Amino acid sequence: MTAFGEIAASLDYPMYIVTTAVDGARSGCLVGFASQCSIDPPRFCVWISKVNHTFTLSEHAEVLAVHVLRKSNRGLAELFGETTGDHVDKFSQCEWTPGPGDAPILAGCDWFAGRVTQRADTGDHVAYVLDPFDTGTAQHHHEPQLGFQDVRDFNAGHHP
Repeated sequence: MTAFGEIAASLDYPMYIVTTAVDGARSGCLVGFASQCSIDPPRFCVWISKVNHTFTLSEHAEVLAVHVLRKSNRGLAELFGETTGDHVDKFSQCEWTPGPGDAPILAGCDWFAGRVTQRADTGDHVAYVLDPFDTGTAQHHHEPQLGFQDVRDFNAGHHP
């Protein structure tokens, strides 16, 4: 592992689940690369791996829903991080409701939906810049976020 790889592996950035729907098809994945990227106007960016099932739909999606994960959401993180929509209907294994742009909204998570305003190829991931326009809360703000160090033991559904 390179020195940069060692430093990056030691960070504990927040984990999210991104969901979307296009023409009746649904998908979602665990995301570790994400950040607010502008204050005025408010913007948030998520990066999705090109080998991920969700990438295929995200390339055509107008809306992505971003779910903020807390420690109590580890089971959802495991479902969306260790299985792939290529082989498993993840949504049959969790509670959800249709949200903005028909993106699935996962029960028990704080979330926001954003319109995709830009896409940028950044290597093995594509960046999606979102204009947040709707939010929901599960009232878990007091709970610590689920971080990368909490999910390091996961076996990814797809390897980069």
